[in-house]
Amino acid sequence: MAEFTLISPRKRQLKPLVEAALHPVLVIQDKCNELRLLEVGIRRTEQKLQGFETRYGLPSTEFVRRYEQDRLEETLEFAEWIGEYRLLEPLLEKADALRELR
Repeated sequence: MAEFTLISPRKRQLKPLVEAALHPVLVIQDKCNELRLLEVGIRRTEQKLQGFETRYGLPSTEFVRRYEQDRLEETLEFAEWIGEYRLLEPLLEKADALRELR
């Protein structure tokens, strides 16, 4: 970790000024890190959904329609599929919201 020291002849404390100046940079950095994590989560979720779709020969949208109409038996795998499907939308929404920030 890099460290630097500021020396000023003034009596006013510099730390609050420096923190205020760096705050936008840190916010942008946090936003980028969070966006990267979200994108990893989105890719993993999409891969899991693709795996279910391939295994059952059924698009997730059709699976959800049937699931919500109680036309499918309740299994652990189907519960995981519906969970992944419902997880994807908020992940996408949050990633979009972060991308829109300036």
